[in-house]
Amino acid sequence: MLNDDPNFLARKTPATGLRDHGHQIDMVALRAYRLERVRAELRRRDLAACVLYDPINIRYATGSRNMSVWTLHNAARYCFLPTEGPIILFDYHNSEHLSDGLETIAEVRPTTTWFYYMAGSRMEERAKRWAAEIADLVELHGGGNRRLALDHCDPPGAAALAEHGIEIHDAQGPLEMARTIKSPDEVALMGVSIAACEAGMARMREELKPGMTENALWALLHETNIRLGGEWIETRLLTSGGRTNPWFQESSDRIIRAGELVSFDTDLIGPFGYCADISRTYVCGPGRPTEEQRSLYNLAYEQIHYNMELLKPGLGFRELAETAWRIPNAYFANRYSVVVHGVGMADEYPHVGHLAEFTHGLAYDGVFEENMTICVESYIGAEGGTEGVKLEQQVLITDRGVQLLSPFPFEEELLEG
Repeated sequence: MLNDDPNFLARKTPATGLRDHGHQIDMVALRAYRLERVRAELRRRDLAACVLYDPINIRYATGSRNMSVWTLHNAARYCFLPTEGPIILFDYHNSEHLSDGLETIAEVRPTTTWFYYMAGSRMEERAKRWAAEIADLVELHGGGNRRLALDHCDPPGAAALAEHGIEIHDAQGPLEMARTIKSPDEVALMGVSIAACEAGMARMREELKPGMTENALWALLHETNIRLGGEWIETRLLTSGGRTNPWFQESSDRIIRAGELVSFDTDLIGPFGYCADISRTYVCGPGRPTEEQRSLYNLAYEQIHYNMELLKPGLGFRELAETAWRIPNAYFANRYSVVVHGVGMADEYPHVGHLAEFTHGLAYDGVFEENMTICVESYIGAEGGTEGVKLEQQVLITDRGVQLLSPFPFEEELLEG
């Protein structure tokens, strides 16, 4: 049972280094939990195995990583994960040593790359070689089951697997569902990432002043994340003044002026590979916020806190959309794309749209479960307006509602009046 303090988990964030006393995160147990989550989903779908290319999926299932951002767009690293049997990692040239000591991986082999950059005119030939090796592994470990799931497979590879009688299925669904429910150790490691993120956010708040550029302010978050053991940031969502409306513009060399709002969304992959997805809006001093700025901020603040209170196990996604805070008409066109979304090693299932998206068949239903980690979103900016406010909180769903994972303070001067 959780402590009644809504910030209890945040205050219990563990250190990043090993200590000779006190509680430690058991990384072997953590990896075993995540791997079993994946295998349970494969069994449920009667799949013999999966082949994972997505570096986030590989890391979740095995704990192994290598050049994560590069391999997000270069299919140069993959693993064969049977539902029953040893995991084989195929790693980039001369990278075999990076997974030494990982109990999840039984064998490391050189990768057979067949994407065009590395294969060129021999793409189909190398895809056939790749498929033959994968088909042999399915034959060896599948027990007669030839149903194979992949999270990425371009047409030449799919055709080559079919020639071996392999029945191809999607692995993104099983992996998304596996990643949905967090263990206590995962929540603790997510807390480390959030703590690093909040350190960067505090530094941004302290150093924000007229005359600095959006890029210069954004760089402070990046630098802090890397210095504290983090890895990358998924987006560049920081804007100031009139660039805060509409949302989804990226940071630029625009000079921030006194009295302007600065809104940002961290989308940060921090220590241990977990995501800290928090949004805040600051006002650049000197001077006091305008009535319009405070009004926008208070509406966004009300929206996320109202919707946080609704979250609980057993609540349906559509039910949340139906009961969520009603966005005033003036701000509806510029609304954020979701009410809430899941978060783990990146943004993940579920993606819960507004009621309008359900009405037009653009959203899917489902049910919130205990130990999901969720981000609650708000963007308030009038269509045609000058500025906008972006706020977001990261929470854990418990048997009693939500536990706050991102206690970074809001702006008191924007909440006044």
